[in-house]
Amino acid sequence: MRLIGQFLCRAWGAAAVLMALLYTAVLAVFAAITAPFWHGKAVSFIAWLWSKLILGTCGIKVELEGLEHLDSLKSFVIVTNHQSVLDIFALFAALPYELRFIAKKELFKIPLIGFAMHRSGHILIDRVAGGQAIRHALKIVRRGNPIVFFAEGHRYADNQVHPFHNGAAWLAILGKLPCIPAAICGSGELFPPGAWTVKPFGRIRIKLCPAIPTADLKPSQRDQLTQQLENAVRAAFIEQLTAGC
Repeated sequence: MRLIGQFLCRAWGAAAVLMALLYTAVLAVFAAITAPFWHGKAVSFIAWLWSKLILGTCGIKVELEGLEHLDSLKSFVIVTNHQSVLDIFALFAALPYELRFIAKKELFKIPLIGFAMHRSGHILIDRVAGGQAIRHALKIVRRGNPIVFFAEGHRYADNQVHPFHNGAAWLAILGKLPCIPAAICGSGELFPPGAWTVKPFGRIRIKLCPAIPTADLKPSQRDQLTQQLENAVRAAFIEQLTAGC
C-alpha cells in the first residue's frame, strides 16, 4: 500500500506540473494582451488566478503570518529568501497587493510572459543598465506597487538563508521606502531547483516581519541595511524551521 501511495503521489506531482504548464500557456496570452493597459492591473489579477490554479492543482496550502505589519503602509519593498519557483505563486496568492517583482533579464526573453512582465511594471535586473533599472523601479513604487526582491540572487533549497545582495537596500533608501523582511519556508522541499515534478499536498509558510524604515538612511548605509535585513529573514526562517514548516 505504501508503494502504491508513493506512486500515486508522484503521478499527481507530474500531472500537476503538466497542468501548470497548460495554465501558463493559456493565461500568458491574456496577460500579454492586457499588459499595456490599466497600469498592469489586469495582469495582476491574471497572476493571482494563475497562482491560485497552480497551488490548488498541487494541493499546496499557503500560510501567511504578519500581514498586520503592512496595514499602515502604501509602498514598500519586501525582501525575502528564495527556495523555489513556488515562492512567486505563494506571494501572489497570499498577499492582497498588486506586487511587482525584481526579475532576471532572462525571464524577459520568454515569449508572451516576458512582454507581459515588462509592460505591467516588473523590473529587469541588468547590471549594464543598473541606473535605468533603479529609476524604473522608483517609478513603479511611486505608483503604489510594492516591490518583491529575492535578495539571495538565486534559489536555494538547503534550508539555509544565504548572503543577501544590496540591491533591495539601495532601492529602498533611494525611494525612502520601508523594507519588510519576509521568510519563506517549505517551498524548497516541495519543488526544489532542477526538479521535474512537484511534491503535492504540502504547505508553504510566509512570515512577514516588522517594517524597517529607511527615510533617514543614506545610500552609503545600504550594506548595513542589507545585513539587518538578512539577519531578520534568517531569524524568522529559523523560527519557522523550529516550528516545523
